[in-house]
Amino acid sequence: MLALDLRRAQFPALAREYNGQPVAYFDGPGGTQVPTVVSAAVTDYLLYHNANTHWVYPTSVETDAAIEGARSAFADLFHARSAEEIVFGNNMTTVTFHLARALGRAWGPGDEVVVTELDHQANVAPWTAIARERGITVRTVRFDPATGELDLDDLARMVGPRTRLVAVGAASNALGTVNDVRTIVGLAHAAGALAFVDAVHFTPHAVVDVQAWGADFLACSAYKMYGTHVGILYGRRDLLATLDVPKLAPAPEAPPERLETGTQNHEGIVGAGAAVDFLASLAPTGKGERGTRRERLVAAMTMLHEEGQALVARLWSGLAALPAVRLYGPGPDRPRTATLSFSVGDMDSGDVARRLVERGLFLSDGDFYASTVVERLGMERRGLVRAGCSCYTSVSEVDRLIHGVAALCD
Repeated sequence: MLALDLRRAQFPALAREYNGQPVAYFDGPGGTQVPTVVSAAVTDYLLYHNANTHWVYPTSVETDAAIEGARSAFADLFHARSAEEIVFGNNMTTVTFHLARALGRAWGPGDEVVVTELDHQANVAPWTAIARERGITVRTVRFDPATGELDLDDLARMVGPRTRLVAVGAASNALGTVNDVRTIVGLAHAAGALAFVDAVHFTPHAVVDVQAWGADFLACSAYKMYGTHVGILYGRRDLLATLDVPKLAPAPEAPPERLETGTQNHEGIVGAGAAVDFLASLAPTGKGERGTRRERLVAAMTMLHEEGQALVARLWSGLAALPAVRLYGPGPDRPRTATLSFSVGDMDSGDVARRLVERGLFLSDGDFYASTVVERLGMERRGLVRAGCSCYTSVSEVDRLIHGVAALCD
């Protein structure tokens, strides 16, 4: 196992200072920092292997192998059945719009898609766009603002014989809420519907398992998990093979490439694959470090989840002790990631974030594209302040944040 100081040493960004203080990055839910192994993989590809795909000369062959290597890495991360179930694109939003267009070509008036209030707009807008184009109905499941958790009874009422797809986030990027994906997918399948899982926020924090969940599709973004700006889509091979996707006539017909329009971001894909291997390298001693990559990933992500839970419990407790601070979402005793949103008195979230920057504390503010969540909480005018703990977050940084917020309350 890499001790935290050795792990942190792999992130050059952590050496940055602001106002004479080391920067503490709590902005991971919006994009994590990158370890040297990822930047090295990108540089190596661009300098020594750069080419387009599917030709006979060595750099093209090497490019094909590098992309397939990244597919295999994400197949292991997601527990997919094969690398052919992994599709690359610009980002999660783009691949979801692409998927929605393909699925929507088979839908029409009377068909329904179920989304939730808890979701990032990237898992809402693609389906509402198809609703406008195809005349389908989008139904929205409520969440409880008091707990930050999804109303599963309401979801069960929404799903019925006309449901064609249930789109749900594995975890809320605004509140850290972890949803019961397996139960939700089961409700979708019982109604004869497909299930799409937005795993962007969940993937850096816990074990993803598309087979155990039964997910038909799943998407994430590598830059939220120590990688490059690349989107990744998992889809069952039988579904990827039959989707009515827009594509160029000469492009490959077989999955996954039939969904990858144009020339891809090869160096980004290589970097994304390197990020998966970085996560696998964090496996604790004696818990899979000599096993398969999937076994090492499960061990590493289990460890990171436990570390994150301890950090968020400390942060929750420290902020909850401040009378002017209001916390949102499930408490540390409920299923959640190490992401926490809060407000300070009647201060605007941007003002809070700016004042924390002066202490070298980098946090996100606003609605994080989870606009419905913020509206339901009555915070659309002021926004929320969001703190996310990542694999490089230390206890001392959490304490610095608590002290920094406390100073705003004086």
